[in-house]
Formats: sequence, structure tokens, C-alpha cells
Amino acid sequence: MTAPNRSAAPWVRYGAVVVLCLLPAMVMTWQLNTGQLGPDPAKYLMQGTGEWSLRVLMLVLLAAPLAQRGWHVLFRYRRLLGLTVFAYACLHLLLFAQVYVGWDPVILLEELSERPYIIAGFSAWLLLLPLALTSSDAARRYLGRRWRQLHRLVYPAAVLMWLHIVWLVRSDLGEAVVYAVAITGLLVWRVRRYRKQARRSLRYPL
Repeated sequence: MTAPNRSAAPWVRYGAVVVLCLLPAMVMTWQLNTGQLGPDPAKYLMQGTGEWSLRVLMLVLLAAPLAQRGWHVLFRYRRLLGLTVFAYACLHLLLFAQVYVGWDPVILLEELSERPYIIAGFSAWLLLLPLALTSSDAARRYLGRRWRQLHRLVYPAAVLMWLHIVWLVRSDLGEAVVYAVAITGLLVWRVRRYRKQARRSLRYPL
């Protein structure tokens, strides 16, 4: 009698997390195909993909504080979650380019010059781009210490994504306030951890 293949369990868990990451997109696709998105489905899809990008980014930033307290589930899948953030941000950008700009560079430049929330959102996407491109183990080995410095761009990207939402939904700031509290708390935690590490390195230099 052969022993059960326990190595399959991590792949099952990984597959489950992939399905969870894709679930919002699948739900929005189903709603689109069944005509449940109202009179302006493009607007709904744009808002949905943008909000899910920020929500998953909150999970990425939450992974380290939870791991420090002994809960490592999010930390194990941080790379997958980060790529999910970028995927939803790309869908958000593609919908904007297709529906509101029509892939016209002249219109794009006009939108960038007249609407600050578009500048904030596009800047956030530009910051996420190098993080997605260097998410592999090979890139991390190649960059060494610079990899960690580069991936700190996730913090200004989170702030820019929040500004994008604030300027976009001026009339209803309830959800934006929730995001602001979450981002502020996570950034404060990181600043405090960085200061502790800096004091420790000064006390015990290499």
C-alpha cells in the first residue's frame, strides 16, 4: 500500500487561493453576461476592478504584520496577491483606455492634464509595473538588496491608489475613509518596525 501523496496539498491550497483571487473578476463577468450591471456596465467594471486592486493590496500590506503575530497564511501567498493587484490594475487601465479614451493618445493627454485622479491612478500603475516585472525568484536573486528597496514602491502606490479613489468619488467618501484608516495604520506599523531595525543595527553593528 502506497503512502498518500502529501506534496499535493500545497498545490491544492495554492489553487484555492488562485480561485479566490479570480473570483471577483468571474463574478463581474457573470454579471456582465447576465445584464446585471445597470445602464453603464463599463463604469461598474472600472470601479470594480479598481476597488479590488486596492483591496487585495491591503491584504499584501497586511501580510507582514499578521506574520509577525504568527499568522503566516497571507505572507505565504504575498507574491500571488501582488500579481493579482497588478492584474486588476491592468484591467482597470485597459477598460479606461478602451471605453473613455478609445486608445487615442491626444484624448489621453487631455485627460491626464485635466483630471488629477487619472494622474494619481496612472502613477500608481507605473509604480506597480516594476514590482510585477521583478516578482520572480530569479529577479530577486539578481537584484539582491536592491529588490527589497525597489519593492518599497508598494507604499507610495497604495497612497496614490487611495488618492485616485478619493478624487473619483467626491460625493461618497465613506469607503475612502475606511481605506485611509487601513493604509495609515499599515504604514505606521512599517515606519515603527523600520525604526526598531535601525536602532538595533546601530546598537549591534555588523
